[in-house]
Amino acid sequence: MAKPPDTGASPITVVVVEDEPKILRSQLNLLRGFDEIEVVGQATSGTDAVEKIRALAPDVVLLDLGLPGIDGIEVTKQLRHTLPQTEVLIFTIFDDEEKVLAAIRAGASGYLLKGMEAKRIVEAIQEVHKGGSVVQPQLARRLLRHFQRQPSTKSPLSPREQEILVIISKGLSNPEVASALGVSRATVRTHLEHIYAKLDVSNRTEAVTEGIRKGLIDL
Repeated sequence: MAKPPDTGASPITVVVVEDEPKILRSQLNLLRGFDEIEVVGQATSGTDAVEKIRALAPDVVLLDLGLPGIDGIEVTKQLRHTLPQTEVLIFTIFDDEEKVLAAIRAGASGYLLKGMEAKRIVEAIQEVHKGGSVVQPQLARRLLRHFQRQPSTKSPLSPREQEILVIISKGLSNPEVASALGVSRATVRTHLEHIYAKLDVSNRTEAVTEGIRKGLIDL
């Protein structure tokens, strides 16, 4: 669970992308009830979303998958290349395993199903903003079943990289990993960069899911 924001901290800027007007209004009203969140923009299509997000460069994008034109997975792919510092949190009614995998491979940092309580959504936004990842338990189980069907290989990681991969799989942020291991945040970032390169991934969520697939994380 994400920690509450520090007193006086700047709000997390968010763009909401949703093509259903009623759902969009509901999401906007929900998020505007929390001081720690600042909604800076909204979009109702994939093309509009890419343009607005590039212009606004928010901290987090709350993104629907089933958009007209360019879907949420393609939007995520484009944002990974142009705005790597913006975290993408998929928020959708879809719970199909392949869509989950596609969203993660595209670079999404989290995945939530619509209908969750407001507090949990805000916690998820906070979690991905500080470098964590969010996947609902039932979706995590589906991912695990998928990866258990894949062959494992010898670890390409060093012992320290392996240790960090296991730690981040538990949802710890970079500062928390640094504290747990007694190293600097810069050292953690360097190890993460090596992990991403060796696993051929681009973010924490992909690293964890690839680690599970390869049998590098013991669940």
